[in-house]
Amino acid sequence: MESLLKIFGEGEHLDAVQMSCRGVVMFLIMLVLIRISGRRSFGMRTALDNIIAVSLGAIMSRAVVGASPFRSVVVCCLVIVLLHRAVGRLIAAGKKFSRVVEGEKILLFEDGVFLKEHMKRALVCEEDLMQGVRKSALTEDMSQIKKVYMERNGEISAIRK
Repeated sequence: MESLLKIFGEGEHLDAVQMSCRGVVMFLIMLVLIRISGRRSFGMRTALDNIIAVSLGAIMSRAVVGASPFRSVVVCCLVIVLLHRAVGRLIAAGKKFSRVVEGEKILLFEDGVFLKEHMKRALVCEEDLMQGVRKSALTEDMSQIKKVYMERNGEISAIRK
């Protein structure tokens, strides 16, 4: 026990080696937590997925710097990951729940017409829309585009004619 205390330290008065050792352990714990949470946590980048990334980063840093008890931080992170997984399953299981948590895609452009009210609701201007078209359809020629959507994750995608 004494050797563990020397390696990992205690409280907020940690040296660089102790913080580094804590960082390594938290890195390994995070790998396990990501496997538990599933691929969507860091792949899809929806609001829900961003919440887990920010929350885990903030909470885990407390263990590394000794601001909170190590075990409590790990348990809290596990609870957040399990909650994220449960919400992810509910999203996959039901459209209604999915719409409440992640919203719906928004049609921004259709058959040559910019849908200004929809763009206003999505908080995008024409240049934002054009950037998405250039990126997803690889063109600036709107006559080649049938529809443009803001997807649930905030990306803009275009469907060619």
